[in-house]
Amino acid sequence: MPMSFNQSVIDEFRANGGKVGGPFEGGDLLLLTTTGARSGRAHTVPLGYVREEGELVVVASAGVAPDHPQWYRNLLAHPVVRVELGAEAFDAIAVPAEGARREQLFAAVARVAPGYGDYQARTERELPVVVLERPEMPVREVRSLADKLLEVHTWLRAQLRYVREEAQRHVAGQRAGLGLQLRQHCLAFCEGLTHHHRGEDAAIFPALAHSHPELADALDALSEQHRTIGRIKDELVALLAGIEVEEPERLRAEVDRLAVELEAHLAYEEAELLPMLAGIPFPPMR
Repeated sequence: MPMSFNQSVIDEFRANGGKVGGPFEGGDLLLLTTTGARSGRAHTVPLGYVREEGELVVVASAGVAPDHPQWYRNLLAHPVVRVELGAEAFDAIAVPAEGARREQLFAAVARVAPGYGDYQARTERELPVVVLERPEMPVREVRSLADKLLEVHTWLRAQLRYVREEAQRHVAGQRAGLGLQLRQHCLAFCEGLTHHHRGEDAAIFPALAHSHPELADALDALSEQHRTIGRIKDELVALLAGIEVEEPERLRAEVDRLAVELEAHLAYEEAELLPMLAGIPFPPMR
């Protein structure tokens, strides 16, 4: 699909609350924004979708092209994506389905949109079926920077809990190989953790050091914890890039090691910083 056509559809979608004309008129359409696997830049594409079992499902068809579309390669490198659906926008974790689940979802998609079945019949590659998982977050009113910090910590804890449980299933022999479900959630957790800590190191900690010099020792300790957690996280990401079927125990050990450090860090940060952050409005007032 030519980029100029893509952009016209994107512009029309955003200007009309998700409604477009032309070949997509009346169809189920969303905008998917991925992060470039190599460039790191945001890339947005319009995609048809199907709802199945309460999930948003898209197919990386690219017509009958011999290679997967770039947006699919992007989400394998960076699983956290941005979804625009109607007038709503939210972050999701993109997880390609595997095995029997992939076959089940593809059959459901092909019943709604038979064109995908035609595409599959005309190409030798298996068309990836991707579930856009919207992480469940408790409804919390965010009025201060303390509220925002707790929101981020809640997301990190939930993702870490999921990854630990899934890694345990692998070790127990309930999963064969690493699995894209575990890999994507693990990478999403690592990306979220990196983004959060970089934001604290670059903005929040320096601002607090300036306004609350009595926090100097605590901020130094938190920064050192960031470095320790960062090293473990980088080792985990490297492991995910080359994990073999026979290594689930090593994966679980790395996840557990990260969990111990991170849980202690989050608890310490909340104890030390929440009282100060509670007085700072969020979003910041101009």
